[in-house]
Amino acid sequence: MVRQSHSVESSPSRIVVADDHPLIRHALTTTIDEQPDLEAIAEATDGLEAVELCRRFQPELVLMDVLMPKMDGLEATRHIKWEFPRTSVLVLTAVEDPIYLSEALKAGAAGYVQKGATTQETLEAVRKVLQGESALDQELATQLLKRLMEDPNPERNGVPNKESLSGLLSTRESEVLGLVGRGYANQQIARKLLISVSTVKKHVRNVICKLGVSDRTQAAVRAVELGVLDKCKE
Repeated sequence: MVRQSHSVESSPSRIVVADDHPLIRHALTTTIDEQPDLEAIAEATDGLEAVELCRRFQPELVLMDVLMPKMDGLEATRHIKWEFPRTSVLVLTAVEDPIYLSEALKAGAAGYVQKGATTQETLEAVRKVLQGESALDQELATQLLKRLMEDPNPERNGVPNKESLSGLLSTRESEVLGLVGRGYANQQIARKLLISVSTVKKHVRNVICKLGVSDRTQAAVRAVELGVLDKCKE
């Protein structure tokens, strides 16, 4: 379902809402459209439709339910991230299961939003991802990334290998990426490296761009896959 576009002076971030439950879909799109900086441009009732809508609109973010007909949310996320690596995906979930959430990160998700979250919590997660921040708290992010480090067969999706990383990122960018991979927030990175928060944000943006990922969480996943954490000391 394609929705009527906003008429605002600044361009809001475009979001596709994918959920097979009409009441949940309606609640999410209404919440998003009440925000001047966000716009729900389309609704999907299954994973296949979510992929097709991304092909049509290439949104900045998809709110993706997991259990949907025709194609589940994780498989739809894999397809979207393969075709549109710059599009972020926030998974909608009813349970905070580390095994499942680590699979979501491997599929390309930027994080998750619980279906029982408040409106404020949902909007906060959406905005964090769109602004290059993590939608995962540090403790959970660390747990999930440790699970990925223990995985003998991480999904690389064509990312550069560890040997080529030195030619892709500067030394400082590699340091920042390693700390992002450990779940550090920008202020923590700034304190550890004795640089300003604005400089950290600049490095994070550069890393995201150079790695061809959509968000901070997927940059952290790449850090695990590339072995950057092996060189980053606590």
